[in-house]
Amino acid sequence: MRTTRTTSSTTSSTTLKSPATVLLAFLATLVGLLALTPTTAHAQSPVGTAATGLHIENGRLLEGNGNDFVMRGVNHAHTWYPGETRSLADIKALGANTVRVVLSDGHRWTRNTPEDVAAVVGDCKANRLICVLEVHDTTGYGEEAAAGTLDHAADYWISLKDVLAGQEDYVIVNIGNEPWGNTDPAGWTQPTIAAVGKLRAAGFEHTIMVDAPNWGQDWQGVMRANARTVYDADPTGNLIFSIHMYSVFDTAQEITDYLNAFVAAKLPILIGEFGGPADQWGDPDEDTMMATAEQLDLGYLAWSWSGNTDPVLDLAIDFDPARLSSWGRRIFHGANGIAQTSREATVFGGTGPDTQAPTAPGTPKASAVSPTSVTLTWPAATDNVAVTGYDVVRVSGGTETPAAASATSTVTVAGLTADTSYTFAVYARDAAGNRSPRSATVTVTTEKDTGTPGAGCSVNYRAVNEWPGGFQGEITIRNTGTAAVTGWTLAFSFPNGQTITNMWGGTPTQNGSAVTVAAASYTSTIPKAGSVTLGFTGNRSATNTAPVSFTLNGTTCTTA
Repeated sequence: MRTTRTTSSTTSSTTLKSPATVLLAFLATLVGLLALTPTTAHAQSPVGTAATGLHIENGRLLEGNGNDFVMRGVNHAHTWYPGETRSLADIKALGANTVRVVLSDGHRWTRNTPEDVAAVVGDCKANRLICVLEVHDTTGYGEEAAAGTLDHAADYWISLKDVLAGQEDYVIVNIGNEPWGNTDPAGWTQPTIAAVGKLRAAGFEHTIMVDAPNWGQDWQGVMRANARTVYDADPTGNLIFSIHMYSVFDTAQEITDYLNAFVAAKLPILIGEFGGPADQWGDPDEDTMMATAEQLDLGYLAWSWSGNTDPVLDLAIDFDPARLSSWGRRIFHGANGIAQTSREATVFGGTGPDTQAPTAPGTPKASAVSPTSVTLTWPAATDNVAVTGYDVVRVSGGTETPAAASATSTVTVAGLTADTSYTFAVYARDAAGNRSPRSATVTVTTEKDTGTPGAGCSVNYRAVNEWPGGFQGEITIRNTGTAAVTGWTLAFSFPNGQTITNMWGGTPTQNGSAVTVAAASYTSTIPKAGSVTLGFTGNRSATNTAPVSFTLNGTTCTTA
């Protein structure tokens, strides 16, 4: 991830490229090129090891039948948006052959259950997508205090062994996202070797993917210098390296030198994340990344489908495939893009796509009606393969407005207006994106508003990164009340004269030290027990003390 690229719950960091940094990177390049040089031609599965599903041979990722497979796809933040179950079908419809799915092992965010992971794998297979599963909790370990270890991530994968066994044709296990920050990145090597060894000892035969340190960007060359050692430590040889390319990779030479070094050494690599829009550290050269990946037949997976608190990196606006951003149009339809270069995995050959839609759900019934929400329940639909989710819509005359989505046959629709009549209906959908006929409608009137009992909030403020005269901050607002918050304003004061220069997730207004932030369209609703995260850059003096008090819509929040 790059610094301004955040999900709904996380931020990562890169480092400004000073002259000393450039010198370090140059020296690391020389060391890395020497370290990558193969002494023997053994960058393949050891003799006598039968290939199971996707595997590595002579530095290439192959399918179980020996066909070369080049990943062309995107990242999808499933763990923060579990209700966006149509996303994989939409990603596939735009031509991708792979999706990298964000999961959590429970260290930092809500743990994805075996049942949930099994559903994700089934969704990938139904949409004829190769599934790269990754644990995101490791992001920035050593520098990010909240990050988990690769060992903890390995234990999580082992807990999913029953779900993943037999899926080697379809699933790649990415042990941990960006599993080391910029603090002592040399510490990345041994934990990576140990985590791979732990999975192999547990019987995993999948291709394993490992991310680089330096928040995935390896600007100090640690992964490059130690790639041979890490690769040789895997007894199966089914290991692929992942470099994340953001503003550190802002020149063509940096990109081509890095990728060619691995290819020359017959060590498998892909661009596991990358961005194109510029940030305060530089302007990533996505054109060279994509062109070089195509020239060398290497995979790439763009960040990210939707849901970033910095929406400049959303490929699709509000998860809508009909509203691709300029970044999304570049990735899917531009030169060397997904539509032009993606080839479906041959493991899906021989069967036609699922074109049969589910039956219509039964008539929904309303319960738990409040001034701002209502719970709807309906008889389930049926499908020739499986129903994977439901879309609830508000009906007004001949128009429909999306209201909620659910993986089950019940959902609570929030953000409603008190003492107002609403008409709802439900659609069912399957993993291939087929949508059922609409259910019958139900009309319900919300209760009158008697105030906002139980309103509450908490705020977590932190400085993510600092540099002379400037810093990057993050504010997480959690709704601790008894109902959803819709349309909010956050207020606080800086104690040391700090000023905001840019913000994503909200619109700031600053008068002296006093700051008010109005919600952006994509953060305007905070569900009960839910949260939203804002990010910003600002100017500072020598002292950068955090604000001590926050109010949300006039209610004083606790601070975490």
